[in-house]
Amino acid sequence: MTTSAKKCDHTSVGILAWHDSKLLLIERANLPYGFALPAGHVDGDIDYEAAAKREFKEETGLEVVKLELVLEKRKENHCRRSGGTWHHWKLFKAEWKGELKRSEEETKQAAWFDTAALHELADHTKKYLAEETSEPEWQENPGLEPVMYEFLKELKII
Repeated sequence: MTTSAKKCDHTSVGILAWHDSKLLLIERANLPYGFALPAGHVDGDIDYEAAAKREFKEETGLEVVKLELVLEKRKENHCRRSGGTWHHWKLFKAEWKGELKRSEEETKQAAWFDTAALHELADHTKKYLAEETSEPEWQENPGLEPVMYEFLKELKII
């Protein structure tokens, strides 16, 4: 079964990982397009923490050493899965170890972004949300995934 054929479980995790004052983001290879925290659905994991560890390892090759919950809330956000119009999110700050090795299947890139680069991506997202950027332009050169833009603003990172 392809990911897009799965039914949405309305549960999602996101992981904030820092290195030298830079935040780790992935550029999604699939919908929803944009730069995002490593993230994903709980998908039957025993709990949100197990899902966070699994998703982080799958998307970045890095291993979680410690998780700290920094935000929990329901967000209306579109999902490529059937029935996915909202998610109960838990965002964690992670201590990690290992070498960054992105998922070739799920990501176009994974990199560390400083504050200036995060603000540049955020400005691009503002234009997209204001419909000043076309969908083809967005897919070619995205900013922050809209739900991540909202989270990073709420956490006062941007």
